[in-house]
Amino acid sequence: METPRQRWTHGLTGYHWFVFLVASTAWLFDCLDQRLFSLARNPALTALMPGAEVGTVQATGKEVTAVFLIGWGIGGLIFGALGDRHGRAKMLTVTVLIYSMFTGLTFFSRAYWDFALFRFLTGLGVGGVFGLAVSLIAESLPDASRTGALGMLQVLSTIGNVIAGLLNSVIDWLQNAKYIQPGTGWRYMFLVGAIPALLVIATGKFLREPERWLKAKEAGQLPTGGILAPYRGLVSDRTWRKNLIIGALLASTGVIGLWAIGEYAVDLQRNIFKTYFTQASPSPLAADVLNSKVTNAITVAYILNMLGAGVGMWIFTKLAQWYGRRPAFAIGYLSALVITALAYWKMNSPWDAYWMMPLMGAAQLSVFAGFAIYLPELFPSRMRSTGTSFCYNLGRFAAAGGSFFSAALATQVFGNFGSPLKERYSAIAMCSIFIVGLLTLPFAPETKDQPLPE
Repeated sequence: METPRQRWTHGLTGYHWFVFLVASTAWLFDCLDQRLFSLARNPALTALMPGAEVGTVQATGKEVTAVFLIGWGIGGLIFGALGDRHGRAKMLTVTVLIYSMFTGLTFFSRAYWDFALFRFLTGLGVGGVFGLAVSLIAESLPDASRTGALGMLQVLSTIGNVIAGLLNSVIDWLQNAKYIQPGTGWRYMFLVGAIPALLVIATGKFLREPERWLKAKEAGQLPTGGILAPYRGLVSDRTWRKNLIIGALLASTGVIGLWAIGEYAVDLQRNIFKTYFTQASPSPLAADVLNSKVTNAITVAYILNMLGAGVGMWIFTKLAQWYGRRPAFAIGYLSALVITALAYWKMNSPWDAYWMMPLMGAAQLSVFAGFAIYLPELFPSRMRSTGTSFCYNLGRFAAAGGSFFSAALATQVFGNFGSPLKERYSAIAMCSIFIVGLLTLPFAPETKDQPLPE
């Protein structure tokens, strides 16, 4: 049983720390890859689609995002099941290699189609990491340390996001200084994304499978048969089936909120920041000067957004420890609903973004600490990786649909309003997704102070 006031680090051995750091680093680099894509998406498509209008590039960016999310979802479903059959440590190594390799290969993209293909293949690896990493930590660390460790895994993921933002600034500076060819900086960002492969080489042979999984294997409890066998085990039992539905609804709400709403705040900022700096300048700004000001402001807003996210996930972890998982989720989803709508409606300058984006990051990403903490607590060891990955990654398919839907709202429903109103209206309409999470909570089991099911 966890003691809320006791530090989660109490009593951890050297190997416990090793597992925590390897799993957290794998997820940190996974998030780095996600953010590199978000930041490099439009510059890449601008270079790969010469002559395309800004609106076309942004709409295509949402389509490529959807392709990435579909690959992410498929990878999560496949590697979650393989993690239960063949081991979390082994499959975590494979997934890190996949997303590292194809992120690096994105450097060589020559057209829209191969860029989208590389992102799909990258998504296969990215999608597998979360369920494997949280299952590995949940089963390897003592129960008293589980909540704090899993919450901290998500807090540390913001470091990957911040590194991506800083890397974006460095590469922009290198382009402006002509050290690298202008318009090609996005390629180098993806090349950096190949570095996590070194993590696998350095740690793979030292990482062991958790005792809980090994005991299930020795007892002959692991799923056998085809790739669908673990899922048949989940849906055939009433308890696990109910938990699967609840977990999927909660996770889908958060993932759609982030990827189909929050991720497009950069598009809104780019529009309103250009207008702001143009109007604030006493004389016309050169295009490169204006773009530099806009990019710098977006980077600052983004870093503040990630710092806010770290704080939000830390607060969620504390609330989950002190009051329970359900109250923490309720506060998170309600905050995300109100703050996201407010930010998209009222953001009109960089100064607005500098205080709104930290709040939006804290609200939207707080519940992701909950996914790391709560989802592994819903399933037994023989199907924990499958159940966790299914719940978390089903949201990727929903978010892919949400990205297409958001693009349709912006172009077909609110397109006549022009930018930035169409972006504002479509995002505010999409905020209704957070209500789904709130309506799911009354049916969710409370797992505070409960041992992992077996």
